[in-house]
Amino acid sequence: MNTSLRLLTLASVAAPALFLAGCATGVESPSGVPVTEMKADERGFVAGTGVESQDLVTVTDKMARGVLAIPEIANAKQTPRIVLEPVVNETRFPISKDIFLTRIRTQLNEKALGRVRFLDREMMKTLERERELKRNGQVTASADPSVVEFRGADYFLTGKLQGLTTKTSKGTSDYILYSFRLTDARTSEIIWESSAEIKKQGLEDAAYR
Repeated sequence: MNTSLRLLTLASVAAPALFLAGCATGVESPSGVPVTEMKADERGFVAGTGVESQDLVTVTDKMARGVLAIPEIANAKQTPRIVLEPVVNETRFPISKDIFLTRIRTQLNEKALGRVRFLDREMMKTLERERELKRNGQVTASADPSVVEFRGADYFLTGKLQGLTTKTSKGTSDYILYSFRLTDARTSEIIWESSAEIKKQGLEDAAYR
């Protein structure tokens, strides 16, 4: 066998080996526990002593039912208008506190069948700009743009999260009180208030983001 043929044969044998070696040193599929899909009201294996999704579902369901059951809402002759005010978070957990009111609002809008209405104050700047565009004739309007139709609130709904933490060498204990109230916008009277309390203990803290 001449030198050229010998080199060609060696190259053909070495190429697959080099390819396999390259694959072996490449990125491999990660191993470990796969992602588990769960319901929001289920307690998972990744848990801490703070606010979790099952707490959110339990608390907001209770509050939504409570609001619909009070006489001022259930027996109202005209549909009450509610404005959501920010929730105060006094716990040690940096959670997105407004998620509670968001879920209460969506639950009421879904199940109340028009018995309550929420005023979207977050959209006020956008609504005012749209009104001015209509007044100036820059966009069309199906109604008289000079008539102000923004409604005032009948009630304000807000809440507060408060916590009490105990830590020892044996672990961590967290007690959280969730309280919500509905206030009459005309008289400042609290016409409804309810709370839920949850206590958890664990060997170590979890990181909340």
